[in-house]
Amino acid sequence: MSKITKSYSDYLHETLQDPEEAAAYINAAIEEGDESVLLLALRDVVDARGGMGSAAKKASLNRESLYRALGPRGNPKLKSITSLLDVLGLQLGVTPKKIKKTRSARREQKRASLKPSA
Repeated sequence: MSKITKSYSDYLHETLQDPEEAAAYINAAIEEGDESVLLLALRDVVDARGGMGSAAKKASLNRESLYRALGPRGNPKLKSITSLLDVLGLQLGVTPKKIKKTRSARREQKRASLKPSA
């Protein structure tokens, strides 16, 4: 009896059709802190959503330039990224950095919350 399985690539492309999943995928790549990981994630989302040619046309970008920008040595401009994200139904955002509290800071916060109010 043979087991039918889906390839990782097929699964990824299917998953990245969902805008929430695509956004989470790109955000995880950003959190890695490595440009090449971000560029790969952007390529994956573009491929899943119709490919470079389609995305370049919709974003009014040159297809070859988009390939280079998202390639291993790519260095895309912010305008290119925002245009690309726009046609993918995504946008950039900035959030406050999560700061890990020290044990003493957590203890102090707990004490402050336990103090009776005047």
